[in-house]
Amino acid sequence: MLPSETETLMFNEAGSSASVIAAQLARNQGVVQALAAELRRTPPPFVVTCARGSSDHAATYAKYLFETQLGVVTASASPSVGSVYEARQRLQGALYLVISQSGKSPDLLRNAEAAKASGARVVALVNVEDSPLAQLADTVIPLGAGAERSVAATKSYLASLSAILQLGAYWKDDPALVAALDALPAALGKAWECDWHALSDGLADAHNLFVVGRGPGLAAAQEAALKFKETCGLHAEGYSSAEVKHGPMALVGKGFPVLAFAQPDETGAGTRALADEFAARGARVWLAGEGGNLPVVDAPHPLCAPLLVVQSFYRAINALALRRGHNPDLPPHLNKVTETV
Repeated sequence: MLPSETETLMFNEAGSSASVIAAQLARNQGVVQALAAELRRTPPPFVVTCARGSSDHAATYAKYLFETQLGVVTASASPSVGSVYEARQRLQGALYLVISQSGKSPDLLRNAEAAKASGARVVALVNVEDSPLAQLADTVIPLGAGAERSVAATKSYLASLSAILQLGAYWKDDPALVAALDALPAALGKAWECDWHALSDGLADAHNLFVVGRGPGLAAAQEAALKFKETCGLHAEGYSSAEVKHGPMALVGKGFPVLAFAQPDETGAGTRALADEFAARGARVWLAGEGGNLPVVDAPHPLCAPLLVVQSFYRAINALALRRGHNPDLPPHLNKVTETV
């Protein structure tokens, strides 16, 4: 027998994100400020991220934050390059950001070790603070999400984004971004109360869909697409609202479902125009953002918006999974910790 909407681990863990992040930001302020000061004194030539799954979606967010706010090129490392191919990389002086809930996947550990040996500064965003990854990193930024028993990551994903946002705010030394950190927990609480049952109801019988976003909102689209597959048995693909035009949009016709996240920044107009184009073809479109049919919370800063829409989405996907006959806490064939080599 399936639990009710409010009885799932996913509902309760995702719903705790506001308090988790408030505590995290307060606890980590000192270590993040110290790291940011070092990065300003000795700027890295580039940033490399290393992660898998939801953590890799957080890395997408880091890329857009660091490149748009700091002008520092940020690239995603393919873990197999270091773990399977054992190819040495030239990383002298780089900031090597490893994001992991468990901190013990062999491929991430191998790459972190190799990065450190090549002269990179290894920073770990990790939830398990006594993990092997935390022990080898030069700096640890604890996610502080606490135990997460649902297989689907929720509060740990949002905690990864908030940790990245805090690092970016202090690294840039931007008063507006720092002020947004203070307002973020309250905004997350409001986002959790947004009613997205129109999405849950509309996708009850769906077989596939696209999720689109752009800029920092691409991370939200990637995360949402994964959760559709993971918790609902619903095939979903996450795309940039620009990239989807390069072939995939040929599939979008009458009745095709599309979920769009319109960032409240320079990319928002393009995403809204794409949503309008799809709707004109007869597609079933749900838009979160200005002028959309899914309610959103005003973000204290555009870079907070991906956290807020994902928080609202998590409540909706929990309801959708149950409606489709799935327990979102126990996806088939999956484990909480995935260890790849």
